[in-house]
Amino acid sequence: MDTATGVRRGVGESVRRPDGRLKVRGDFAYASDLRWDGMVWGATLRSPHPHARILRLDATRARRLPGVVAVLTHEDVPGRRRYGMKVADQPVLAEDRVRYHGEPVALVAADHPETARRALRLIEVEYAELPALTDPRQALDGTGPPVHERRVDGGQGNVVRHVRIRHGDLAAARASADVMVSGTYEVGMQDQAFLGPEAGLAIPGEDGGVDVYVSTQWLHDDRHQVCAALGLPPEKVRLTLSGVGGAFGGREDVSVQIHAALLALKTGRPVKMSYHREESFFGHVHRHPARMWFEHGATREGRLVFVRARLLFDGGAYTSTSQVVIANGSYFAAGAYDVPHVEIDGYSVFTNNPPCGAMRGFGAVQSCYGVESNLDKLARELHVDPVELRVRNAMTTGTVLPTGQAVDGPAPAAELLERLRARPLPAAADGPFGLPGGLNNTSHGEGVRRGVGYAIGVKAIGFSGGVDDRSVARVRLSLVNGEPVAEVHTAAAECGQGIVTVQAQIVRTELGVDRVVVLPADTRVGDAGSASASRMTWMSGGAVQGACGELRERLAGLGDRPLPELLAEAGPLEAEYEFAHRRTYPVDPERGQGDAHIAFAFAAHRAVVDVDTDLGLVKVVELATAQDVGKAMNPLAVEGQIEGGSAQGLGLALMEELRISDGRVRNPSFTDYLIPTIADMPPVPIDLLELPHPDAPYGLNGVGEPPTLSSTPAIVNALRDATGLALPRVPVRSEDIIGPEHAHGAERSHAPERSPDTEGR
Repeated sequence: MDTATGVRRGVGESVRRPDGRLKVRGDFAYASDLRWDGMVWGATLRSPHPHARILRLDATRARRLPGVVAVLTHEDVPGRRRYGMKVADQPVLAEDRVRYHGEPVALVAADHPETARRALRLIEVEYAELPALTDPRQALDGTGPPVHERRVDGGQGNVVRHVRIRHGDLAAARASADVMVSGTYEVGMQDQAFLGPEAGLAIPGEDGGVDVYVSTQWLHDDRHQVCAALGLPPEKVRLTLSGVGGAFGGREDVSVQIHAALLALKTGRPVKMSYHREESFFGHVHRHPARMWFEHGATREGRLVFVRARLLFDGGAYTSTSQVVIANGSYFAAGAYDVPHVEIDGYSVFTNNPPCGAMRGFGAVQSCYGVESNLDKLARELHVDPVELRVRNAMTTGTVLPTGQAVDGPAPAAELLERLRARPLPAAADGPFGLPGGLNNTSHGEGVRRGVGYAIGVKAIGFSGGVDDRSVARVRLSLVNGEPVAEVHTAAAECGQGIVTVQAQIVRTELGVDRVVVLPADTRVGDAGSASASRMTWMSGGAVQGACGELRERLAGLGDRPLPELLAEAGPLEAEYEFAHRRTYPVDPERGQGDAHIAFAFAAHRAVVDVDTDLGLVKVVELATAQDVGKAMNPLAVEGQIEGGSAQGLGLALMEELRISDGRVRNPSFTDYLIPTIADMPPVPIDLLELPHPDAPYGLNGVGEPPTLSSTPAIVNALRDATGLALPRVPVRSEDIIGPEHAHGAERSHAPERSPDTEGR
């Protein structure tokens, strides 16, 4: 209970975030707002080519420019010259060649940001352009040149990873299926498009080390990579989280961290680096573009017999997290359904396109779009209601996944769909402003058709496949002016998801203390892991709860008296706790079988769209969603996560794509890379289920990623319902609706399409 307001602020309450007012007023300090006395500005020279050999680099003119204090190349990296989250194959600064458009080549530090930019233009680099491998199909079939002549991970060719999943007897299943449908589906390259570009401040320490203040998702992994590049031990590299203006996976890989630290140690002065908007599009990984082939077989009664899938993900020039992204996409390529026979092959490949890695949904977004699109195709072939087909085959507790693991937690797939089906449909548009085209008054309804589409998604929560995932928290109780105060210290990255608020809620609930201070996240406390995989509340929340439990035990041993008296006698009390989830196991490489996951999350969407089929304009009228969250730790924050994930799904469905041609990024700006605004977002009615997960703190489940799974295919299924078009690729554009091939409204062929492994492999 808040003593000032009388309002409880513990677990399960809609507690306002402490940074909310500051952000609304524009007073919140983001990483790009950092300042330090005597600091200089860092800037990065990037490659203009997707693939080229570096013949000569001369920084003489740049170094002579007044105000320039340092120019660095790969020769100035004192430690390991390559970095990477999973495989250290990405150069800190390019050495003899560049492999993608925008790859860092040199660094400058100067007394003013404009001076730094001028110095970049004075660095002379002579390139010899090389053929760029930009088609992932050529990377897969071996007809393209190798992106890496000698791979750091010991692999051969351009295939980063091949994931094989075999479950059941596919040959027998195909013989028993009454109906089979197949289709090829594509997903474009989506960008995280966070509003706060990459930024950080590095300050040289008196001990020869460095302090780095940066917006990131994983402080300790960053430190590991920075230490390797600098050749310094961990105690000499200290990282503190600065204000993060959105992340969505794009801050898992390092950006300015190593570069700023190198410049700081070289110059002996604090160095600030802050990307501008265009550079941000080159400075982080993106969502993997995908080309996917699916085949479903079913009985005439609509029971799924088998699923075959071939997934091809373009990982770009370096590994990043491509190995696990394709694994995650493959694990859930059969969707949220009970399918007895499955054959899935997932491939991630190297190309000379921009590197791709983590983005909200982490591979399951792409496969969910494919499986949900093909399932609607199957429903049309069977003349079955799409929702009924999904409910009839929905996964339940006890369902055995394609990986052989049985779902032992809640699996309310059918209930989520039924709740959406029971929801009343929105009314017809009232007046021209409610039609596609909106305030432009473009359409008057003559060619407008309404469509309704459903989709459901499932993905794992937390790190999987045998990763020993742990999180550490420290909680301290003391008296301040006679009142108990709790301090919480973790390395959990606050990326806008509300982990700071949740940690305070847990402490209030566990210790009954009103005043809770959450200390800045840094590497002075144990690892919290990454703010990704919808894991942070589960893992760091579990660690905070565990530390509070240890403090309660110690307090109980001091006697049954009011807390202020106990603390006055015993003095400050502190406990540190390491939380670990239950053990997981790698899948076997031949058949993809194994208990790889700790938990699963489900979300479903129903989209209602109006489409002007003459103009190709689309208005999403409503995007209703139902999701099992286990326990709504902060219901208002949970709803915000679901709305945000749904918005990113809408963006992928209708507008968001980083356009790449010949390996070059063509639209690195918010003028040309479009994201949904308030004018594009429809009402998002949310139905929360709270089915406690048996292994989680408070029974909670991850909530941040699932909305991105089903929102995209629900919208596109609604577009198909309205237009009768196949629409196999997202984002769907106006020309896809009114293009020449659609002039007569005819749907593209439903004939079985060839799988990728028959297209030249």
